[in-house]
Amino acid sequence: MCILGSSGSGKTTLLDAMSGRLRRTGTFLGEVYVNGRTLRREQFQDCFSYVLQSDTLLSSLTVRETLRYTALLAIRRGNPGFFQQKVEAIMAELNLSHVADRLIGNYNLGGISTGERRRVSIAAQLLQDPMDLTSVDTQSKEREIETYKRVQMIESAYKKSAICHKTLENIERTKHLKTLPMVPFKTKDSPGVFSKLGVLLRRVTRNLVRNKLAVMMRLLQNLTMGLFLLFFVLRVQNNVLNGAIQDRVGLLYMFVGSTPYTGMLNAVNLFPVLRAVSDQESQDGLYQKWQMLLAYVLHVLPFSVIATMIFSSVCYWTLGLHPEVARFGYFSAALLAPHLIGEFLTLVLLGIIQNPNIVNSVVALLSIAGVLIGSGFVRNIQEMPIPFKIISYFTFQKYCSEILLVNEFYGLNFTCGSSNVSVMTNPMCAFTQGIQFIEETSPGATSRFTMNFLILYSFIPALVILGIVVFKIRDHLISR
Repeated sequence: MCILGSSGSGKTTLLDAMSGRLRRTGTFLGEVYVNGRTLRREQFQDCFSYVLQSDTLLSSLTVRETLRYTALLAIRRGNPGFFQQKVEAIMAELNLSHVADRLIGNYNLGGISTGERRRVSIAAQLLQDPMDLTSVDTQSKEREIETYKRVQMIESAYKKSAICHKTLENIERTKHLKTLPMVPFKTKDSPGVFSKLGVLLRRVTRNLVRNKLAVMMRLLQNLTMGLFLLFFVLRVQNNVLNGAIQDRVGLLYMFVGSTPYTGMLNAVNLFPVLRAVSDQESQDGLYQKWQMLLAYVLHVLPFSVIATMIFSSVCYWTLGLHPEVARFGYFSAALLAPHLIGEFLTLVLLGIIQNPNIVNSVVALLSIAGVLIGSGFVRNIQEMPIPFKIISYFTFQKYCSEILLVNEFYGLNFTCGSSNVSVMTNPMCAFTQGIQFIEETSPGATSRFTMNFLILYSFIPALVILGIVVFKIRDHLISR
């Protein structure tokens, strides 16, 4: 069967209706029978599939891995060789065995050919055991019109033929048979939620690890930013007149402001392709979009911890910050949180906004605003208008800044040039101890140290939960 029509005539909508992708909208007229049995609307997706015009595949996986992960998502685990046999059989049927261990690639970095990518997409659908499979393709406008005219002639002649009448009579006769064949639904023995999450986590992680540039970006972005600070400041001092306080405040400001931005860059560069894959595969019923989100969140954690430790190990000791080892641990933990928060906030917005460039701008503006209002480094929070004071409590930068401030300044003693320099000569000499500066900038921050850590890290699960809600809504909207 061939479905023809001009652009916008409803070819894809018809296929969406047939395959059960139009789950919640649209008025359906007529009846659908399979083997003489009536098929309900909610059963369409369990019986039909079609391959989209565009191939949405993960470029750093091989053909065999791509199909194996699809099989693991579609079918509950069987014996050890079951999935391998199923994948090998599909690849042999679609002439993909010779490229089984080649990377999918993309249009910029090579990989398999366009035709082979198309066959991989078809194989992914066949692994879900659909009863019928339809492929969508488009042609040029001229060929489309010419073909449409020819098909009209064939259709008119066929409707007048005896074969057509006999076929319709056989369909009507089948409806009234006493014993009808069963409807060959797709397999219902799909994996559980946690099994699917495990498969998605392995797939996302393997796809990232194969991308050497993405791994380097994840691990070294923070360090690259830190190297600029190292060359600019070199090493902090304890002499107030030589910038002991000013340099430390500037460093803390940069740490709080830059780590969420590097987290955002990771999400903007890596997640959109996973979002596109989940949009397609969730409509096929393989899993729900929030499961892809959670798999991405879980795979982020070890890379973020390693990246933060690399950055902290180099910058903390080289810059000469507080020499206690425990303080280094608090410093690293305080910077890990905003890095993760920046990335998770970006994921939430990517569930709402389709364009990653807009998300980039929004997160950057929110980060800048959060540092200005919440950190207290630019302007003392106690001197801000009441609305800004209230807003500051909803910024993670407030709690991160207070942690870093106490961690660095508590217990420090400052000098002020020569012994004959007085407060009257230079007002900066009023700060001879770090605790004085803490109480001036953030009164009571020392007693809130533990509470600030708890509040800071509470932003992470809150954003994850918000992201799950957003992607559930996205799933509802995209499924139309």
